[in-house]
Amino acid sequence: MADSLASQIITAIGGPENVRSLTHCATRLRFELVDASKVDQNSLEHMQGVLGAVPQSGDRFQVVIGGGVATVYENIMHLPEMAGVGGASASDDGQKSNADVKAEARSKARGKVAWLDSFFEYLSDSFRPILGVLLGASIIIALVNLLISLNVIPNDEASAGWVFVKAIWKGVFYFLPIMVAYNASKKLKVDPWLGGAIMAMLMTPQFTGLMDAKTTTCVENAALGTKSCMANIFGLPMALSDYSGNVFVPLLMAAVLALVYHGLKRIIPESVQLVFVPFFCMIIVGALTAFIIGPIGVWVGNGLGVGLAWMNTHAPFIFAIIIPMLYPFLVPLGLHWPLNALMLMNIQTLGYDFIQGPMGVWNFACFGATAGVLFLAVRDKDKDMRQTALGALAAGLLGGVSEPSLYGIHLRYKLIYKRMLVGCGLGGVVIAILGWLFPSVTAAGQTVHGVTTTAFAFTSLLTIPVFNQMWVYAVSIAVSFLTSFLLIITFDYRTPEQKAEVLARTSANQKTAVPSVEAKGAAPAAATATATAAAATTTTTVVNAPVAGHVISLDETGDPVFASRALGEGVGIQPADSTVVAPVSGVLQTVAETGHAFGIKTDDGVEVLVHVGIDTVKMNGEGFDVKVKANEHVNAGDNLVVVDFDKVKEAGYSTTTLMTVLNTVAFASVTPKTGVDVKAGESVIDIQR
Repeated sequence: MADSLASQIITAIGGPENVRSLTHCATRLRFELVDASKVDQNSLEHMQGVLGAVPQSGDRFQVVIGGGVATVYENIMHLPEMAGVGGASASDDGQKSNADVKAEARSKARGKVAWLDSFFEYLSDSFRPILGVLLGASIIIALVNLLISLNVIPNDEASAGWVFVKAIWKGVFYFLPIMVAYNASKKLKVDPWLGGAIMAMLMTPQFTGLMDAKTTTCVENAALGTKSCMANIFGLPMALSDYSGNVFVPLLMAAVLALVYHGLKRIIPESVQLVFVPFFCMIIVGALTAFIIGPIGVWVGNGLGVGLAWMNTHAPFIFAIIIPMLYPFLVPLGLHWPLNALMLMNIQTLGYDFIQGPMGVWNFACFGATAGVLFLAVRDKDKDMRQTALGALAAGLLGGVSEPSLYGIHLRYKLIYKRMLVGCGLGGVVIAILGWLFPSVTAAGQTVHGVTTTAFAFTSLLTIPVFNQMWVYAVSIAVSFLTSFLLIITFDYRTPEQKAEVLARTSANQKTAVPSVEAKGAAPAAATATATAAAATTTTTVVNAPVAGHVISLDETGDPVFASRALGEGVGIQPADSTVVAPVSGVLQTVAETGHAFGIKTDDGVEVLVHVGIDTVKMNGEGFDVKVKANEHVNAGDNLVVVDFDKVKEAGYSTTTLMTVLNTVAFASVTPKTGVDVKAGESVIDIQR
């Protein structure tokens, strides 16, 4: 029986002894390893059920699974060899919890700026565990808004049914500070229940009731639509605020709590820590949060929200374009969490958010690129990519989750970003123009230029109804989606080598299917048709040298992909001239923008790849003077490109020019001639049919 996916992943990651801890987010397994160099990344990337493998700074490693990550995580944790690794909490025998092991590992320097890396990990881990309930709540909000817009249910907040439905999703956002405090405290190796309890103190009816006390003075903030109050507590002034939905305060509180908590554990005897550490923490940090941390957190959140609101009002074009253009770079690094926190803060303070509209433009540009990849995968009969893209597209359009697309496809094929960013930019321009011409009106009667929403929503097809000026939002995301989609299917997302590898693989699959057809008696007609077609064209029996030089075998080139014959049998030539010519007559199916690779298909079906140098794609065309264009017909000996090989050497790349017959499996034999010096146009590969 074949090993399960869980077992395969643990084997490729270096075995259970190489795993310090394992957690997961919405789409990824997140490993803390003893030694990241032991990971077999190539095996992981080609594993059925794995969308991608992403090394991180230090000894961290992520394996992208997609929507089924929770099941894979559970299967891994139930493997007998994984006993003792990870876990929800520390056991009585002193075994460290998964969070404890992670925190110890994170204490080591990470990357070039360790504190910055740790800061964003802190933000990420404070929100990641509650992604599920946030997504669930956002879908409920979207469905309710859709039913209201279709007049299926009345928009009557006085009815008991409406109050009940609202409570289902409202509870998530109202008590969000407690959830964030719990996760943030856990991240900092503090009793998470202690962090949650301190934050809950500020949300009790007794505390919020202080706003209505006779001795409390309150001032209305017209700009934010909020009320600021000042109470007198034991002779000290205390600023009162509504902390429901606030995320900055629990993040700040947990950081201060960690300092106090660990400080107390150092000075209080271990035998009485269970009682006195929580006791003093609740008094000290509770008071600090109520008097200082809470007001500061509200002030910071309000300030950032007002600042972005000012930009959205006075520089809408800049704002609407910069948000979708930044997100493709922020999300893979986990740096988008501060913006997500600001969205929640905007809803809590302003009563609406204006960031999610432009963010949706980025998401749908991402999904459009994935749809383009799916289209090409279906066309090219690329089964593996078709499955990957289909799953990623479903997760995106229905759940608003971009990670399967990013890690499974986009970051593996860097040309996608060039196409996708155009969609992000164009969609941003559309939402800026339409948002200015057709402003939103908030519940408070404010006019806001741009698309707004009163709910925190994962931007998917299901959540379109939550946006004010829904048609403006729908048009904008449609533009971004279609732009990315069309650019991908028009210009492809793969380099010539990557495309050639796919075509070679599908060609091999088709070749395998031929014998079964012939065995059933279909050979006579097929053979007749083939003979007729062959008679009309010249049969290609040799492939000539594209450049003068010394011929070597693919094994000697130093390129593992070519040496594996994944791209077919062929030769390498150490060039003695700067002009590279067509080795056969045919149509140029691919011409790399950088001029380093050319794919030619002869009239009788021989597919030849010419690759000038190794890793020369990184030169971005510098030193390459291309003489042809894609889809042109060339004759053997026609100039393809003139190369400054001295520049190639100065850049640190090999000048060896590789040439293979991509559909080698379609012929009886493809025989290279190596160990000789040749001139351009002399035979170096023999083909027998």
